[in-house]
Amino acid sequence: MDILTQLNAAVAYIEKHIEDDLALSDVSKVTTYSPFHFGRLFYYIADMPLSEYIRKRKLSLAAGRLQSSSIKIIDLAVMYGYDSADSFARAFVRQHGITPSTARRPGTSLSIFPPLAFQIKIKGAKAMNWRIEEREAFEVFGLEGIFRNDETDNIASYWDECIGSGSYRRLFDAAGGKCNAEGQLLPSQDESSVLNAICSYKEIDGESFPYMIFAKKNPDSKTDGFAAATIPKATWAVFKSDKFTPDKVGQEIPNLYGRAYSEWLPTSGYNKANGPEMEIYYEAVDGMCYEEVWIPVIKL
Repeated sequence: MDILTQLNAAVAYIEKHIEDDLALSDVSKVTTYSPFHFGRLFYYIADMPLSEYIRKRKLSLAAGRLQSSSIKIIDLAVMYGYDSADSFARAFVRQHGITPSTARRPGTSLSIFPPLAFQIKIKGAKAMNWRIEEREAFEVFGLEGIFRNDETDNIASYWDECIGSGSYRRLFDAAGGKCNAEGQLLPSQDESSVLNAICSYKEIDGESFPYMIFAKKNPDSKTDGFAAATIPKATWAVFKSDKFTPDKVGQEIPNLYGRAYSEWLPTSGYNKANGPEMEIYYEAVDGMCYEEVWIPVIKL
């Protein structure tokens, strides 16, 4: 199935089980994707996390029931997964701007959130800089963090933590990174740079994913004390940013992922393959920087 077919199948599954305690791992089972990869696909194409979409649908349906039936508010709260009438009321007010009691009054206007329907959209955006690459398997080592599927936003803090604690400098030295006369770390002009990251390179528990700031392993690498992984042979779709100044490192990565998933994949003739995704950071010869996102794909 292509990506749009799978997303629409997931929405249909959510509607059928909307009164259940739905988790990302449940919904992803109707697709060919792991929970982590499906969560990322949904986030970048729908422009919201799956959990937020499910919450909006539940509260939208709850509003309709309030106006069409005499169901008790506490029963409605339990039906849609809230443990008390108070927690349900707070969520209801955030979405609709009024309390559940007020919503019952005849003539009250409510914010209805309909089911999503995914289709190809033609956007007048600038052209994407992309290529397809075949790569043999290779080994990496580095600093590993484990995150819940809904904690993607915490990755930037993980980079800060690794740099601030000196762990990144330790990895840099172990990988044979070079410094200038002042001892400042020098980025690489090729993908042997230490300034790389890879995620979802092994299965955790369906609710979490691994993220590694890595260097490629070579005969001179000093890997003791670091996490290690083998990245399998794959076909990669590679998306390259425009050049930018060094102070903006990391800022283009979310945009590259977003455009790759929402604009390129639905019309490319490729499907997202389960497997790790990479972020590669470069210094250009003129002192500027650019970034690449590598996504494993299979031909439809």
